[in-house]
Amino acid sequence: MPSRTAGTRKAPAVRGGGRAPAAPRTRRAGGVRGLYERARRAWDRPLTAYYVIVGAGLLITALGLVMVYSASMITALRYDLVPSYFFRKQFFAALLGAGLLFVASRMPVKLHRALAYPILVGAIFLMVLVQIPGIGVSVGGNQNWISLGGPFMLQPSEFGKLALILWGADLLARKQDMKLLTQWKHMLVPLVPGTFLLLGLIMLGGDMGTAIILTAILFGLLWTAGAPTRLFVGVLGVAAVIGVLLIRTSPHRMERLGCIGASDPGGAGDPCWQAAHGIYALASGGWFGSGLGASVEKWGQLPEAHTDFIFAVTGEELGLAGTLSVLALFAALGYAGIRVAGGTEDPFVRYAAGGVTTWITAQAVINIGAVLGLLPIAGVPLPLFSYGGSALLPTMFAVGLLIAFARQEPAAKAALAMRRPGWGKRAGGRWKSMRRRVKKRPSGER
Repeated sequence: MPSRTAGTRKAPAVRGGGRAPAAPRTRRAGGVRGLYERARRAWDRPLTAYYVIVGAGLLITALGLVMVYSASMITALRYDLVPSYFFRKQFFAALLGAGLLFVASRMPVKLHRALAYPILVGAIFLMVLVQIPGIGVSVGGNQNWISLGGPFMLQPSEFGKLALILWGADLLARKQDMKLLTQWKHMLVPLVPGTFLLLGLIMLGGDMGTAIILTAILFGLLWTAGAPTRLFVGVLGVAAVIGVLLIRTSPHRMERLGCIGASDPGGAGDPCWQAAHGIYALASGGWFGSGLGASVEKWGQLPEAHTDFIFAVTGEELGLAGTLSVLALFAALGYAGIRVAGGTEDPFVRYAAGGVTTWITAQAVINIGAVLGLLPIAGVPLPLFSYGGSALLPTMFAVGLLIAFARQEPAAKAALAMRRPGWGKRAGGRWKSMRRRVKKRPSGER
């Protein structure tokens, strides 16, 4: 018999004359662990933060427009206006904000830094105008508005948040380049005095809520800059003492502090009326809500249903599923912002992204915490969600900042360049030709 070659072996025979089945392939990890691994790999992709910021920002804004229309219809009818009055104004502001977002997302970092001082000077100038009689307008007991004629009004303090972030990030980045941030005086001066100037102008109008957000932005900048624990705690202690004094000297603020966890309003004039009815709205929503437009509390029981307490109407109409969706979108936006701030080598991008993330997440926590009865009512809107063009415009510009920073990461730049139409055609043809060559390559089996 002819001898067999050493490199070939005959498959062992099995019953029925066939050959033994091939060895089973190794299966992918399944269950929770496999899902976690796939999610982790997807999150580690270069463009994930970019897509999360774009998607979460636009979804929050779109859902906010829907809820503004639903929550504001009764208020508009009460003032003899068309039901869509507030929605139209918010939609117009959203269109302007979308333009600002697009422009900010396409601007280079150098231009963002160049705009820091003009925006700061403009915000301070407008906040000074607010205190001039005949120009500033008082709304809800706080004089922090400027009338632009007709139904349009401007709140300069909202632009002060954006100004502080850009100016503070540019300032800290310059000092880091000069290696001065190792000295505590260079870390605090002039950042803290400049912030106190903005806080003083805001508190002249009595807007404690916006002052809290500005303080949170200051702490976010210091934390991102790597402030020592003792320095950070010292600034936090000074801010806490000032906050306590401002609250203790204002009966109105003391009443709001006493409404934490309130669930039994005494009457229409009770200071805890709004807090209690916010809890009622959330409690009556159940798992999936009463249906879009079917809120009962917005018919006059819940004040500011389309502004500060729009989250309560969302819980009543969309239920726990709707509120958790909103929370998930804010959590995704905040986590993506942290990833952008932590994954860059540019100090300005790190500080600005950290400041924007602190602003949006801190304001969302304060607003939602007040609606849930866990925090005092601070009178701040839910970012990108509540009614108010003055709040929406700078916030959408800030989201555009995050998009620009996410696009300019080296890995994200390369991934976006690979997706250009011209490159894709060349790459596609090249890939197909390589795939044909791979198919013709011998498998190694004889």
